Amino acid sequence: MRTEDAVHPQDYSARTAYRRPAPLYLRGQGLGVWMTSRGWAPGGAVTLEVAGRRSGQPRRTPVLLISVGGQDHLVSLAGESEWVRNVRAAGGRAVLRRRGDKAVHLVELPPEERPPVIDAYITREGKASAKAAARAARYYFGLPPDSSLEQIAAVAGFYPVFRVEEG
Repeated sequence: MRTEDAVHPQDYSARTAYRRPAPLYLRGQGLGVWMTSRGWAPGGAVTLEVAGRRSGQPRRTPVLLISVGGQDHLVSLAGESEWVRNVRAAGGRAVLRRRGDKAVHLVELPPEERPPVIDAYITREGKASAKAAARAARYYFGLPPDSSLEQIAAVAGFYPVFRVEEG
């Protein structure tokens, strides 16, 4: 068996409200937060910090900024994840970290406005190879390669998307 056949990204394609990350991803989250906060992660990766909805304590999660039309966005691959629920409870107030802190306001997009952002996530604005984009479409969104915006719209309700605005 080839290595690429044995190692796949986390499969977030299930049509459920929440898709729990694999244990390996959960164990690596601390390292991801540490690296993104210092700017040592790949381009676009940042640490999202938001107050916990129950404890009020800061909760940190590595996320990927996606730019569409000059505006940054966050996509929750896991659906109604902890960070999504915390952002909603905090009224959108959050901090993005990458070599410094930036106070932001996150505005959730309705499902009908999400497809262009999800498409940009899949293709990484043309930066992803065709093979990488096909894997992202399949594993993250359960879509075929080169999905149309109509196909993406059919699943957009399962993936919360937030527009990043200045604090």
